Amino acid sequence: MKIEVVTLFPQMIRGALEFGVLGRALESGRLAVGTEDPRDHTGDPHRTVDDRPYGGGPGMVLKPEPMLAAIRAAAARLPAGSERVCLSAQGERFTQAQARELAALPGLVLVAGRYEGLDERVIELGIDREISIGDYVLSGGELPALTVIDALARLLPGVLGDERSSECDSFSHGLLDWPHYTRPEVFEGLEVPKVLRSGHHADIERWRLAQAVARTWRRRPDLLLGRTLAPEAQRLLNELLAAEADGDDRG
Repeated sequence: MKIEVVTLFPQMIRGALEFGVLGRALESGRLAVGTEDPRDHTGDPHRTVDDRPYGGGPGMVLKPEPMLAAIRAAAARLPAGSERVCLSAQGERFTQAQARELAALPGLVLVAGRYEGLDERVIELGIDREISIGDYVLSGGELPALTVIDALARLLPGVLGDERSSECDSFSHGLLDWPHYTRPEVFEGLEVPKVLRSGHHADIERWRLAQAVARTWRRRPDLLLGRTLAPEAQRLLNELLAAEADGDDRG
């Protein structure tokens, strides 16, 4: 997969790509990431990319000429069928389902905004969709762009050492992940659950699914609202709800 990031700070993107899963994905050639600096598309000595907003107000707005030229230059290096995505607080919430959808594309332009954002005409002329990684404000779109790149890289075939890793991640099946343990067996008085040491794979899978269901219900019940779970997961959720209701009645 080929990704191009339109950013005023290309060094932020390049520096973060050297490590871990992303570094291995780039080294193997399964992922390629380039950058395009809007300053390279300015015509004045100061390489100006922003200006005051019409109507007044605080902050500066990224100008349409250099931003759109940078987006088009980045998109020209990508194969047909690629999309142009702006990281924006106004965008739809980024989810694992969206990550899978974007990872299936041949290429992607990620536009990292700054200041008060982009001139709206850049969105209308040069963006296919807007994505937000959460309901909070950051100084720019570079960190969200890296978040999206990391999420997509994990889904590319051959990037992870074990392909089952991405299948078991939180949100992959609409549930949070189950608890994980490693050696030592006992640590500061806390013991690894016996079922994980039993060697009975079916029992371990049932325990893990039950833990995932319970953890999702208690920490992120919003993930379960209106969602159809797999039959076994739904059965475990029903048992959990019945047990909690019974406890409330007794209390």
